[in-house]
Amino acid sequence: MTAPLPRRPEQETAHYHCLGVGVGPANLSLASLLHGRDGIANLFLDREERFGWHDGQQIPGATLQVSLLKDLVTLSDPTSRFSFLSYLHEQGRIYHFINARFEAVPRQEFRNYLEWASASNENVRFGEEVREVDFDGSRFVVRTTKRTATADNIVVGIGTKPWVPEPARGKLGASQFHVADFVAKSRDFAGKRVSVVGGGQSGAEVFLDLLSRPVDQLPRRVTWVSRRHNYFPIDDTPFTNEYFVPGYSDYFFDLDRPARVALNAQNVLTSDGISESTLREIYQRCYARRFVDGADDLFALLPNRTVTGVTADRDAWDLTVESNDDPGLVEHVEADSVVWATGYRPATADFLSPLEDRLAREGEEYNVDKDFAIRWDGPRDRSVFLQNGVREQRGLADPNLSLVAWRSQRIMDRLLGVHSNEQLEPFIDWAGKHTADALDRT
Repeated sequence: MTAPLPRRPEQETAHYHCLGVGVGPANLSLASLLHGRDGIANLFLDREERFGWHDGQQIPGATLQVSLLKDLVTLSDPTSRFSFLSYLHEQGRIYHFINARFEAVPRQEFRNYLEWASASNENVRFGEEVREVDFDGSRFVVRTTKRTATADNIVVGIGTKPWVPEPARGKLGASQFHVADFVAKSRDFAGKRVSVVGGGQSGAEVFLDLLSRPVDQLPRRVTWVSRRHNYFPIDDTPFTNEYFVPGYSDYFFDLDRPARVALNAQNVLTSDGISESTLREIYQRCYARRFVDGADDLFALLPNRTVTGVTADRDAWDLTVESNDDPGLVEHVEADSVVWATGYRPATADFLSPLEDRLAREGEEYNVDKDFAIRWDGPRDRSVFLQNGVREQRGLADPNLSLVAWRSQRIMDRLLGVHSNEQLEPFIDWAGKHTADALDRT
């Protein structure tokens, strides 16, 4: 645990009804919804010097996998000045955006929108790290690198951190790295053997980028390895998208844990598949490279395999790859560089260490109530809310942009002591509650 910072006379001291830790899309959504509301002093802090959102993998041409309406605020407050459309209008480009007829929002454009929202909110501050959150019996005491403040409520929105499987741990560096660092480290792949590990959208975007480079910048060979049986598309059909509405999130929350774990495993492609347009572009690029350009050995597609070992081989890497269907079948892939597109895990909230023994756990997650407040032994009107950290309790939509505005609205309602009107129930009756009502009426 980090030692408490010494108090200095020049440090700012203030009290807030809500103090947010971390400024990614989740807490930025709440900050946007709270902006301008009387009687609810709020402050949102981030340790980084400036806003960033997956900056290391903003590959040219990458797009969002969700609707532009699933921005910071629109699904909770369409009149908010922090909507994506407000951003386009303020930048003077809304007609151009309409005329461009994007099938999906460019990811870099959405990132720029998020930065605009953070810069437009005076309650959002960067370059200030929260070191410690404690409780003095009546309020939370927050010590940062610049101040000591108190708050009635804390909202944790520190996001996720890159994750790599065991074979890669301790070996990351200039020639082997997570996709989060791809933009910075992928400039010099010409003539090299590159392996991409991971069968989701990020892996697909890296593979496509490498195959799409000019001839003088092309790798010698690109190998794409995935544990999945194939390179599967995201399921973005209407009834599947009912998983990404508030009613299903609440239904999922009420299930017992084994059922929740099973549902997440069964439906992973609803949030972690590859966009159909990306898959089509990859296939077309493979066709052109092999049959038009005559580059027969430029790429290799190796799904249904697991990387079980990574060893140094002179100035390169040797990946041990095993078949999922036939564990006795072992292959070796030689690579000069390895890109791990293996996802993210929730970041660790070390600053909550003084409260750790008072906060309830469920498996690897903090245990939250229906309003995303961590269950604890303190007063009910003092809460630590958790954003984007309870996938096992709230389902696959929890880390997704789809429910960001709704989750922030629910937290804000708790802070204000109100209950906002919900949207209409999903078409699908998940819990069968209407059947019981019908029986009561007969």
